[in-house]
Amino acid sequence: MNQGDLVLLKVPFTDLSSTKVRPAVVVSNDLLNSGEDLVLVPVTSVIKDVPYSVLLEQTHLEQGNLIVSSRVRADKPFTAHKLLVQFKIGRLKKAVLDEVKKELFKVFE
Repeated sequence: MNQGDLVLLKVPFTDLSSTKVRPAVVVSNDLLNSGEDLVLVPVTSVIKDVPYSVLLEQTHLEQGNLIVSSRVRADKPFTAHKLLVQFKIGRLKKAVLDEVKKELFKVFE
């Protein structure tokens, strides 16, 4: 996995009763990604304009296919083990990844 990859992974419910397969963007750097864990931000098909989010459309991918327009939620970062990733959907263009990271950093200002 590399920074900027759009992946599908099993995400546990907060009560740990089950998991659901959801899309997310890898935001951790490639050095951290060489270990067991990744830092990701979720992707949702609910595309209302909310703070700390970035619109994601097919034209924003340098490779892969996005089924529906979505939003990257930079305000909800999480860590997951690589084994939870089921497969890579695609890869964000650098400019879009830079916008996601900019919104992510705003969360901590």
